[in-house]
Parts: sequence; C-alpha cells; structure tokens
Amino acid sequence: MIRVVDLHKSFGDAHILKGISTTFETGKTSLIIGQSGSGKTVFIKCMIGLFEVSKGEVYYGDLNFTKLDKKGKKEIRKKIGMLFQGSALFDSMTVEQNVRFPLDMFTNMTNKEKIDRVNYCLDRVSLNGANNKFPSEISGGMMKRVGIARSIVLNPKYLFCDEPNSGLDPKTSLKIDNLIREITKENGITTIINTHDMNSVMEIGDQVTYLAGGYLEWQGSNKEILKSDNQSLNDFIFASKFLEELRKA
Repeated sequence: MIRVVDLHKSFGDAHILKGISTTFETGKTSLIIGQSGSGKTVFIKCMIGLFEVSKGEVYYGDLNFTKLDKKGKKEIRKKIGMLFQGSALFDSMTVEQNVRFPLDMFTNMTNKEKIDRVNYCLDRVSLNGANNKFPSEISGGMMKRVGIARSIVLNPKYLFCDEPNSGLDPKTSLKIDNLIREITKENGITTIINTHDMNSVMEIGDQVTYLAGGYLEWQGSNKEILKSDNQSLNDFIFASKFLEELRKA
C-alpha cells in the first residue's frame, strides 16, 4: 500500500500539486488520469522520489518515504518496478540482457539464478525463446512486454507504469492491460498507472484517480466513473472517448 498525505509540489512560483491525499491499495490496478498539465507525471515522480515534495508525506507501508535518508530511499526503490512510456530498453543489449540488467545491478544472485529468473519473467510475458533478439528485431508490443518482464524481475512490491499503451494498437493495448492486471493480482503488487487511455480505465481501473489543475478532483472505480456528477471529469471522459473513436474510424 502507498499512502499520500497533503502532497504539494511547486517549481518556483508554479504550484503544480495542491494538497493531494489518497491511498493506493495492494493487489489493485490504480490508474491516474487527467489532461496534459494536470500534474500526473509530477505526482508519480514525487511518489518515487525523483522530485522532492514541497510539503506533505508519502508512505510505503508504514515507512514515511519523504523522511528517509538517501540509503533508506534506495532500499524502498529496490522494491519498485518501473515500466517507462517508450520501454527504455538498451538497444545494444539483447532481450535477456535487458531483463537481467536490474539483477546485475542490485543482487548477488549466481549466474544460473539470474538466468532462471530472467527466463521465468520472459515466460510470464509470453516471450520465452526471445532471449537473444535485440530490441530492433521485435515489435512495439513485444518491447512493452520486455519492459514488463524487466520491471518485475526483482519481484517488486510496487509497480509504476507511465503510459504503457502509448503507440500501441487497441488489440495489443488490451493484451498489455490484461498482463499488468494479472501480474498485479498474482503477486500482490501495488500498481499505479499514468494513462490517457480510457479503454484501459474501463478495462482494468480498480481505482481511478482524476487530477485537474493540480487537485484530486475525483476518485472511484471504473464501474463508478460513468455515474460521476463531476462536470470536469465528465468533460474529460467525453473528449477522451470521442477522440478514441475518431482514431479508430
């Protein structure tokens, strides 16, 4: 579980996050939505410590992450998996080497243990046998799955995903969504996804957090979102779904 209490973030005179308080529960896929400039990316970067908060607290379990020293934060980060928007694979490394990279960086596992763990993760994302391929030799959807395999190779307690479906067709996006949801529930991970994809919201949004102008404007499940009386959220949903239909036309 991750708990956020009265979180504020400013850059000079620009007040980006304005007192956000919420909880992200274990074993659930929590999606953060909102227009560009609403504070979604800043919010996630504050939660993982890439930005120092101006005010407020972020708890991982019972630990106040914002009060930890550099060593303490590093220990928490070892329990965090990250799936980046562009997959962020190393072009000069094979699929196996990309997935293995965190194991080489953060563990003292034997070579056999590392290979076994890599193969398990690749099998979990249906990429068994792709070990020796390079990123340039696989599709965008496969690269996302390699990114997922790498993000779970350290068996994280927390998983952050930044626009995991960016650049993917609807069918592949659905596969990525379902894979993230399955991994979250199977492993009891606290998963937080930054997305613009309303299809993802409706498919896997156990919890949906809507940000607008730096405020938390609405929060609920994907079953509740269409019944919301929040006009700002309703305008955002209509615009998103309308644009999605245009893309499919």
